[in-house]
Amino acid sequence: MGIRVLIASHIRLYREALGRVLEQAKEKMTLVGVADSAADAVEQVHRLAPDIALLDMAMSDAFSVARQLGRFAGASRIVALGMAENEAEVLNCAQLGIAGYVTREASITDMLEAVEATARGEVHCSPKIAGSLFRRIAALSTDRASGSAPNALTGRESQILRLLQQGMSNKMISRSLGIELPTVKNHVHSILAKLGIHRRTEAISLLYAHARTSAGEPLTSDSRPFARAP
Repeated sequence: MGIRVLIASHIRLYREALGRVLEQAKEKMTLVGVADSAADAVEQVHRLAPDIALLDMAMSDAFSVARQLGRFAGASRIVALGMAENEAEVLNCAQLGIAGYVTREASITDMLEAVEATARGEVHCSPKIAGSLFRRIAALSTDRASGSAPNALTGRESQILRLLQQGMSNKMISRSLGIELPTVKNHVHSILAKLGIHRRTEAISLLYAHARTSAGEPLTSDSRPFARAP
C-alpha cells in the first residue's frame, strides 16, 4: 500500500494536480483523502490517520491545523507545502512539529522526496531552511551548555557549523573546504552530538520541546508529535 498520504489545500487545482502525481507514484504512496479547509483537514486526519499530511501553508488556518495535530500522540507527520524560506516562519513551523518542508521553488520530485523522507522519520528541508534550524539549535545549545571541555567543538567543526548556519549543504561544504564528502558527514554527526542532538531527526523535537517549555507547558513523551524512531 505504501505511504498513506492526505492532501490539504484550499485550491482545487493544487489538490487535483497533487492527487494525480501521487497516483503515478502508487507503488510507493497511496492517496487516502483530500481536504479543502482547515476543519476538514483536522477531521480527516483524525478519521483516516494518514502517514503524511501534505499541508498547503497558504491555506487559511494552516498553522492552526499543525498546532491541533501536534497535540495528539501518534498524529500524522506533516509536510508543509509552499513554504517561504523565511527564518521566523521556518522556526514557527519547527516549533509546531512540522518535519518536512517543500519550498515554493521546489519541484514535484522534491515533494515526493520530502514525503518519503518524512515518512522515514527524517527531517527534510532545503539547505537554507537547515541553516535556520542549525542557527536556532546552536543558540539553544549555547544557552544550556555547561562549558565542559569534552563538548567543545574543534576548529574544523566550528568552521563547518558556520557554513551549515549559512545554509550550505554537505556537498557545498565539501567543495568549499576541499575535503571529502564522507569527512564532512562525520564532522556534521559529531557537531550534532556535541549540540545534544544525536540525529538530524531530533532537531525538530528539540525546538518543539523548547517552545513548549518556554510557554510553561509540561512536556511528556506523549506530547512529542514526531519522536518516532526513523
